[in-house]
Amino acid sequence: MTNEYDDIIHLPHHVSKRHPQMPMLGRAAQFAPFAALTGYDAAIRESGRTTEDWIEQDEYRDHILNQKMQQLISRLSENPIVTIEYFLPEKHKSSASYHTMTDRVRRIDEIEHVVELKNGKHIPIRFITGITMVEDEC
Repeated sequence: MTNEYDDIIHLPHHVSKRHPQMPMLGRAAQFAPFAALTGYDAAIRESGRTTEDWIEQDEYRDHILNQKMQQLISRLSENPIVTIEYFLPEKHKSSASYHTMTDRVRRIDEIEHVVELKNGKHIPIRFITGITMVEDEC
């Protein structure tokens, strides 16, 4: 049985002497799917990211937090090291996530109602859920 390509099927593969071979990565990129929707993958990842809801503090925890804040204010001249637990609202979602940060307190801005840390982070006081003073290890 003869096919129409029998005469060329066993010939060696042609390699150009003038043009270098394309790398395998470049060849694979030719067949990569076309991204018709710019930003679609990022939107899918963002919507799949887990977030948490704000947990309302009870009166006892509010009282403890106020005491810790007063203690922090009284030691502000020492630039104490604190661990602050806070809620960080999302700009594009209705919920958010809880974070913890340890650093020196630079100041408390009573006009903006934020705690400013030495690393430049500004934490809104209304979103702070816990403060722990860290004793200097020096």
